[in-house]
Amino acid sequence: MQVVAGALLQGGDVLIAERPAGRHLAGRWEFPGGKIATGETDAEALARELHEELGVRIHDPIHLMTLTHDYPDRSVELRLYVVANFDGDARGLDGQRLKWVPIADLGAEDILEADRPFIEALQQRFSTPAGSRARTGSRTRTGSSKLAAP
Repeated sequence: MQVVAGALLQGGDVLIAERPAGRHLAGRWEFPGGKIATGETDAEALARELHEELGVRIHDPIHLMTLTHDYPDRSVELRLYVVANFDGDARGLDGQRLKWVPIADLGAEDILEADRPFIEALQQRFSTPAGSRARTGSRTRTGSSKLAAP
């Protein structure tokens, strides 16, 4: 199975989504995204998934990393894209909770094992000297983790 995910950035924060009740690994956090449909490019699948799940329109996603994760019942190829430019305010259209987390604090979140290697890649790519904030997107946020309205 091939999956795309987006690391939406605002300032030094990244958006994560909680897997809703009734889904595999419900209650755990992940980078939003989903399966690539037959005939879709990564960019098309990412744009579709983030619009359906979050109500945002993305622009110029940048591929950060691809990995394969083996679950007991399936193998998943995950492709993470950085999305620094998007239109709209992210909201959980599937009823999932959303949270903006400083990139430096992602390791403390209960993120799916399959997504954990993405944390280090994001931290290496967007590390900033202590006391400063990276300007990574078209919006600025400061402070600790923030829950977004579903």
